[in-house]
Amino acid sequence: MADDGKRRWKGPAKGSTKGDSGRRSGERKVTAYRAKSESSKRWIERQLSDPYVQKARSDGYRARAAYKLLEINEKTKILKGCQRLVDLGCAPGGWLQVCVKQHVKEIVGIDLLEIDPVHGAHIVQGDVNNPNDVSAMMAGLTGSPDLVLSDMAANTTGHRQTDHLRTASLADTALHFARLHLAPGGAFCSKVFQGGATPAMLLELKEAFKSVKHIKPPSSRVGSPEIFVVATGFRGKRPDPIE
Repeated sequence: MADDGKRRWKGPAKGSTKGDSGRRSGERKVTAYRAKSESSKRWIERQLSDPYVQKARSDGYRARAAYKLLEINEKTKILKGCQRLVDLGCAPGGWLQVCVKQHVKEIVGIDLLEIDPVHGAHIVQGDVNNPNDVSAMMAGLTGSPDLVLSDMAANTTGHRQTDHLRTASLADTALHFARLHLAPGGAFCSKVFQGGATPAMLLELKEAFKSVKHIKPPSSRVGSPEIFVVATGFRGKRPDPIE
């Protein structure tokens, strides 16, 4: 929705802090008078009040989510020395842009949604559960990936338990993909739900990786239930069971 010319984000006020409203430092309350519905109004007001949205526009990123990966990388260095990378659920491309700027040599991504091209990345519109779509994506790499990223998220229902189960299912899908394709020593980063990976997933992560930790990036919205699990030091593929 176009700005009516009256709303401008001027950055955080000097010495501003998170106040009683629950907004992060630098966020300002903005009212969207022309929204057609209450839900649209809330979304527009949140976008216009969000300093990360403004920063993304200024820095040329497609989405504020780019800063989540930047902050995760700042803490874990998962992009350092990465040569080949897979981004699952990569729309609209913000994480791909970060990876390009971090000089990852080979970057591939997949999403159910159509995505505008990102220079330096091989993108496939498809389903990570479809072997043909996965093959089309992996054709953009010359070898096994050093890092598998997943910011996959299901449409929220507003019912916390249902949303938790949906997010957990996508995280499990991402981990299954990583265990099939990651190079030994590689890393995995996935969105999970508040409280972290499920007990079953956490057990599998600790079995497959040398280090597992949870991170809540500062740019994650206040009140958002998302958190990210980062696992490093992949031990290698599980051997096939003996018949």
